[in-house]
Amino acid sequence: MDLIVLQGWLDNASFAVLFIAMLLYWCGVAFPRAVLLPSLGTGAIAAGNLTIAALLIARWIEGGYFPMSNLYESLFALAWGITAMHLVAERMSRSPLMGAVTAPIAMAITAFATLTLPGTMQGSEPLVPALKSNWLMMHVSVMLLSYAALLVGALLAIAFLLVTRGQVVELKGSSVGTGSFRNVKLRRAEEEAAPAPMLAVATGGTAVLEKPAAVKLSPQRLTLAETLDNISYRMIGLGFPLLTIGIIAGAVWANEAWGSYWSWDPKETWALITWLVFAAYLHARITKGWQGRRPAILAATGFVVVWVCYLGVNILGKGLHSYGWFF
Repeated sequence: MDLIVLQGWLDNASFAVLFIAMLLYWCGVAFPRAVLLPSLGTGAIAAGNLTIAALLIARWIEGGYFPMSNLYESLFALAWGITAMHLVAERMSRSPLMGAVTAPIAMAITAFATLTLPGTMQGSEPLVPALKSNWLMMHVSVMLLSYAALLVGALLAIAFLLVTRGQVVELKGSSVGTGSFRNVKLRRAEEEAAPAPMLAVATGGTAVLEKPAAVKLSPQRLTLAETLDNISYRMIGLGFPLLTIGIIAGAVWANEAWGSYWSWDPKETWALITWLVFAAYLHARITKGWQGRRPAILAATGFVVVWVCYLGVNILGKGLHSYGWFF
């Protein structure tokens, strides 16, 4: 079979498989007693990961270069990274909500690349001189993998915000290790055993002490919130060092290609902003001891920042990185 025809089959198959995975996970959330659905969703995600890998390998063979030189290729590389990070996150927790959150974004990326981009942007073209470097593989692959990990972590943080919306949730010690969940539960039991603060309410000129109405999550939602918070932290903790390595590799490549390590190009500037946002997230959790909703809001902000860095700067302006909407 011709490689171009094979690529057409593979990109459509990737979209279809990920769409099926999304439906399976959503049905698993809607019908929790259907325990087989999340497992089928995991299998569909794995199949989508393999079809995307096959597509990128076919592009590599056809073009003769590492297939991350334009928007079409980098979108599929990002989708591959998200599906891979999903499988890693799902190993830590069997909650079907993981797939219900991550599968739609992976499916949307493949749909955009397959159905929206014009054919001229989907074809392989010779590399421009600046991209003919071994740094292409090092810098771009690490950056896209870091984006994938950070996006998955940020998506789980958004899911945490949705699960705990309107609730005051304080998680202590849920940042490192699954054993820390016991500390959370122990603290929660101690807080429930402690007497609730009393409020003075005036009734007919007499002050009466009453307990305030406490709004609590159900045990199931609280356990889910703890899991989302913990896995989100781990994914961001994985993506941040990859982002750091990718930025350093990009600086070395920039010096080789343009004679300067840093040019304040829009892509470079937003990569730095992305780094600072997630550095603040990790600093808040590790040094300041933030848990729960406050760091989740910061991570959710990072979700937007990553997309601006990856795609937005290519739409809003041009710079040294605008090689045919280059990553």
